Amino acid sequence: MGRSSSFFQSLRKIRYRPNSNGGTSIKQNDMDKSTGLEELYRGENPAIDIIAVHGINGHPVNTFSAQGASRTWLGDPEMLPQDIKDSRILTYGYPASVATVLGSPSSDRILQHAQTMIAELVADREYEESKCKNALKRPIIFVCHSLGGIIVKRALVYSASRKGHRISHLRSIYVSTHGILFFGTPHQGSGVASLATAAQRIIQAVVPSRLVDTQPQLLDALRQGSEILQEVTDNFVPLMKDLSIFFFWEQEKTDLRYKYDYVVTESSAAPILDNTERSGLRADHRSMCTFASRNAPGYRLVAPCLIRYSRNAPQAIDRKWRVEEENRGALRQQEMRDLVEDSERQKSRVASEVELKSERGI
Repeated sequence: MGRSSSFFQSLRKIRYRPNSNGGTSIKQNDMDKSTGLEELYRGENPAIDIIAVHGINGHPVNTFSAQGASRTWLGDPEMLPQDIKDSRILTYGYPASVATVLGSPSSDRILQHAQTMIAELVADREYEESKCKNALKRPIIFVCHSLGGIIVKRALVYSASRKGHRISHLRSIYVSTHGILFFGTPHQGSGVASLATAAQRIIQAVVPSRLVDTQPQLLDALRQGSEILQEVTDNFVPLMKDLSIFFFWEQEKTDLRYKYDYVVTESSAAPILDNTERSGLRADHRSMCTFASRNAPGYRLVAPCLIRYSRNAPQAIDRKWRVEEENRGALRQQEMRDLVEDSERQKSRVASEVELKSERGI
């Protein structure tokens, strides 16, 4: 644990000019501006939202773009938009990398990223509602690379917990989510050491060989794997029964500068769980979610999964919303009964006090 700790501390002292995960060079100001939602494709009448979330030191578009490609497979008209025409495809960017030459690193933590993601998704879908009926209930499929999967899991846990009457709109993201594709996300380990090692390898994989600066709170969250990663996973497990999930692991080793190795092991990236799918991809950690063409082996594996999830999602999410509305109605009725009972108890208490004062001649 000491070696991992010193590794992370040394990272904070270094500066760099970041590259995208896909290999295409990006200017620092472009990285800083690449936050929030960006729409890559919109069908005429979208029936589903597909949202891609990058990992640490990643970029919302370039992380999912093959080296040398002019477009990402998510937005290329000849790739995913052609296969799922009635979709709306977006990327979500968050400040997972900041160069110190442009200011002090952000203090955002995983929870804060998750809360911001939910708030922005809800706002976007509320705005969409004015243009497209039932946009608030449109099914969602997430496509996550590395740390992006942790952000999404935490976001869904947060969304699911928002049950209060005045904040129930935040719960809509959880209710509307049908499926998640995880690419190289560290879900579990055999203890603190193994999770810390996975965290270290993730950073090594996305850090250029020269210089690096990564937000310290995000690094701490990864390093403290036993507390943070395990907590996120434990809280997410109860939600999985209502989700379609596909785990992908890397089948090629990544250049970690000092050696070649797997960044996230098969067992961590693709735990064997009931009612989930899993598969390896013949790529390293950086390129496992980038596909140059429709004929790329990885695309021919991933695209059918997205097509199947998109086909099944409307009916499944419609059922979830019916159950949700029934539960909300029952909750409101219980709240009304509780208010009536509280009122009756208050009236009874006042009447008893009046009677007691009368008996005492007060």
